[in-house]
Amino acid sequence: MISSLRKYVPVLDWGRRYDRDALQNDLIAAVIVTIMLIPQSLAYALLAGLPPEAGLYASILPIILYAIFGTSRALAVGPVAVVSLMTAAAVGQVAEQGTAGYAVAALTLALLSGGILLAMGVFRLGFLANFLSHPVIAGFITASGVIIAASQLKHILGVDASGHNLFELVVSLIEHLPETNFVTLIIGVAATAFLFWVRKGLKPLLISKGVKPRLADIAQKAGPVGAVVVTTLAVWIFGLSNWAGVSIVGEVPQSLPPFTMPDLSIDLVSALFIPALLISIIGFVESISVAQTLAAKKRQRIDPDQELIGLGAANVAAGFSGGYPVTGGFARSVVNFDAGAETPAAGAYTAVGLAIAALALTPLVFFLPKATLAATIIVAVLSLVDFSILKKTWTYSKADFVAVAATILLTLGFGVETGVSAGVILSIGLHLYKTSKPHVAEVGLVPGTQHFRNINRHEVLTDPNLVTLRIDESLYFANARFLEDLIQDRVTEDCPVKHVVLMCSAVNEVDMSALESLEAINERLRSMDVQLHLSEVKGPVTDRLRRSHFLDELTGRVFLSQYDAWAALSGKGPRSDLAAAQ
Repeated sequence: MISSLRKYVPVLDWGRRYDRDALQNDLIAAVIVTIMLIPQSLAYALLAGLPPEAGLYASILPIILYAIFGTSRALAVGPVAVVSLMTAAAVGQVAEQGTAGYAVAALTLALLSGGILLAMGVFRLGFLANFLSHPVIAGFITASGVIIAASQLKHILGVDASGHNLFELVVSLIEHLPETNFVTLIIGVAATAFLFWVRKGLKPLLISKGVKPRLADIAQKAGPVGAVVVTTLAVWIFGLSNWAGVSIVGEVPQSLPPFTMPDLSIDLVSALFIPALLISIIGFVESISVAQTLAAKKRQRIDPDQELIGLGAANVAAGFSGGYPVTGGFARSVVNFDAGAETPAAGAYTAVGLAIAALALTPLVFFLPKATLAATIIVAVLSLVDFSILKKTWTYSKADFVAVAATILLTLGFGVETGVSAGVILSIGLHLYKTSKPHVAEVGLVPGTQHFRNINRHEVLTDPNLVTLRIDESLYFANARFLEDLIQDRVTEDCPVKHVVLMCSAVNEVDMSALESLEAINERLRSMDVQLHLSEVKGPVTDRLRRSHFLDELTGRVFLSQYDAWAALSGKGPRSDLAAAQ
């Protein structure tokens, strides 16, 4: 009972071994991540079309719930760029930005996403995320990064542009270009340039001046805070929001996250369910990738199904505490790991730091320019843009290249929901396409050995009466007919053939459709006076075949190894005592 509870509530496991050293390391990591997360939270809320405080609220209670139910020691949960963009796209279809209905719809989206993740975790459906191939995910994130950066240019220029895809955004920005606020532009460009310099050049500069690497790293992570402080003071001291029209954050409630109630009306839930499903899948894939990468560095284990429960609980908490959908963020998780986080408690301490910020520091961001937050987003998301995936997939696999290119183009041209939906469909379609025409090699015996290799690649021994086909894929409904046609063509063109052996060393599964195809192949070869044999059939596959009448009706035999089949059927080797009768 206790061990089962620890499995679903991991804090009961690692909490028993929590000591002073872990506390010290977690607190240091929490301070660094908190400094980084304050401007990020405000910025991502802006990206999602929500008030700045929503970003803080989405980073407090959700982090605590993940610390209780999650399995990653370093994953930092909260608002992220891609999910914020998807939230804006989904909620923008059902409510107008800036209205109470918009905020309520975001709460509902978080609750739905949390419910979907919890259900997937309880029913152990984490494997469903594997239907999104890595190249397609990389293409989607790259295109999303471009859209996010483009969407923030309106704040840099100080204009009121809008659009759901790259084309609409560019057209809108061009139309509003004459309205550019040059003071805002100066602030935005300066903040962006400063943040790029901080990301690339500050740490090496400090180290060259004799600063310890750890302190230099902290200074680099605190760079966005420096931009926030300087630009906020500039707007306040010179009154830029009054005479220059610089857009500022304004009043942010000075309070802890409130209890909020999502709207569970049928119309709203049905409108947001598909977007919530897509956000759940994308968020989980991004989160589990980061968590497993960081865990591997310390030889720790991540339970994907329990991660679903942890992320689900975090999103449910966001729905009831004024937030919006959250997931594990790459940048802040790496910072958390590098800062020395030992346990998920580091996230809980980060939540405490953010709660203090929400209570005491929000008045200080009244004059914070939105252009600075936009600069923070642009610098963060451009690190996600990686068009090299196109070159890599073109070189390695043209089919993967088509999927990646299509995902990027559809996301840029039609928006994130269309892009990610296309990515899911393309990933599944690509898998079906590849496995519907499996590699089937005709093999022969390598002289002086008991090994069999492709006759088109190696000098091997063959027999005119014997054809051996090695099937390099499991047999299922999508490729069953392909195998029928291939064997029919091969045997018809070669009259001396008396035996066909299917080498099944790579076959892990034979479904009902494939079984019917094997029965059809057996009968067709029988009518041609050719025997069908199997070799190297795996145990689970054999067990499944024994439940049918196929082995009883097989015209040939089942051999333990391909060499046994060669020796017994070609007459050119010692007959093996291991050959198995039907």
